[in-house]
Amino acid sequence: MLTRLSDGTRVVIRRIRPTDKRMLAKGLELLPEDTRRKRFLSAKPRFSAAELRYLTEIDGEAHFALVAVLADRLDHVVAVGRFVRLPGDRATADVAIVVGDPWQRRGLGRRLALMLADAGRARGVTRFSATMLTDNPAALALMRTLVARLETGPTEQGIREVLGDIAA
Repeated sequence: MLTRLSDGTRVVIRRIRPTDKRMLAKGLELLPEDTRRKRFLSAKPRFSAAELRYLTEIDGEAHFALVAVLADRLDHVVAVGRFVRLPGDRATADVAIVVGDPWQRRGLGRRLALMLADAGRARGVTRFSATMLTDNPAALALMRTLVARLETGPTEQGIREVLGDIAA
């Protein structure tokens, strides 16, 4: 799907593919350390081969992922969003989104979030959970756009768990 960000940048959002491994690895390298820390809850210098398989070789049902690439550079990832169903609870999925710093605050994270919510509902997911650092207000705000009522769990060592029913 071709979309325009608030500044007019054209982006293609599509399902992730097994052939996206190299692009995903390069995308991680381009993220500033603080952005990587906020997404992965710790320093993440690179993906292992096993992690790249896990992130790109997905079933599209229990593990669903979207990638956003520049429309004029289809090999340049700018954002990734995904959900993974929780073991033993097919109605709840953990959701995560990362947007490269140059493309933040342009509506891309919200667009991915809404697309993930639509895909989740179509697959029987009714609740999203997320694990985030307490110093990541953007992630918390994004979750508030996705869920009808946000439930916040205890905060431990700077990490917060949130959960909520996907909003209509």
